[in-house]
Amino acid sequence: MKRFKDKVAVITGAASGIGRSLAFRAVLEGMKVVLADVEEQSLNKTGQELRAIGGNILTIRTDVSKAREVEALAKKTLEVFGGVDLLCNNAGVASGNTIWESSLSDWEWVLSVNLWGVIHGIHVFTPIMIAQNRKCHIVNTASIAGLVSPPHQGIYNVTKYGVVALSECLYQELIQRKAKINVSVLCPAYVRTRIMSSERNRPVGNKAIQHIATPAEEEAVWQSLEAAKYSILSPDQIADQVFEAIRAERFYILTHPESKTWVKSRMERILEGKNPPLFSV
Repeated sequence: MKRFKDKVAVITGAASGIGRSLAFRAVLEGMKVVLADVEEQSLNKTGQELRAIGGNILTIRTDVSKAREVEALAKKTLEVFGGVDLLCNNAGVASGNTIWESSLSDWEWVLSVNLWGVIHGIHVFTPIMIAQNRKCHIVNTASIAGLVSPPHQGIYNVTKYGVVALSECLYQELIQRKAKINVSVLCPAYVRTRIMSSERNRPVGNKAIQHIATPAEEEAVWQSLEAAKYSILSPDQIADQVFEAIRAERFYILTHPESKTWVKSRMERILEGKNPPLFSV
């Protein structure tokens, strides 16, 4: 997709972080934008901000872990805008602990959003895009944690590896079908979002509620990462790279300078039959 003006973008997890920046970038490109998020108050605020700069915006409160809500998202999008050209399966959450100390509730929640949310988006929107028979693009948000495996992020890693595998398979299947749909998988490292306080959006019925990080605690983590010389990017910087990749029809979007080094180290160890590399953060 080379041109965006007057085309329709659907973005999940659009109320904050990377999703919000993708939405702003889409509006600046002249797109009509559908914002989907489980956090209704922030969703409405983002919608108002985008309308204030001239955006043609539709906001739909959506829990991507529920197939029927993603189906409703697609139905409303078609009713209002008549189609969809860009789908960003971006909604995500995190829960940090060792694998054995993570509760089954932790697994159910993170898998339901990070992996099933992308599955639902692909399942519902891909047939619509194929039927349109025009140039479209799907961007699935994974993580560098979908290509390497940092400790204390076991559940998150599993979901993001799953998103990478889904995306690679989808890419090949769409080529086989000669569909006019390109695919990208977004694999960022450290981005200043509110993912450390994901627990704020944990369903009430899902047990094992954990501590919700305060802004001060989040800032302390970012400062420690910066002190360790890791690259910390803003959501806006990620959105810029995503739109560049869409224009270039590039599949892998590795946003951080460290990423290629980490991936190369892992792949070399696999090919050489060595043990996995260790990550300090």
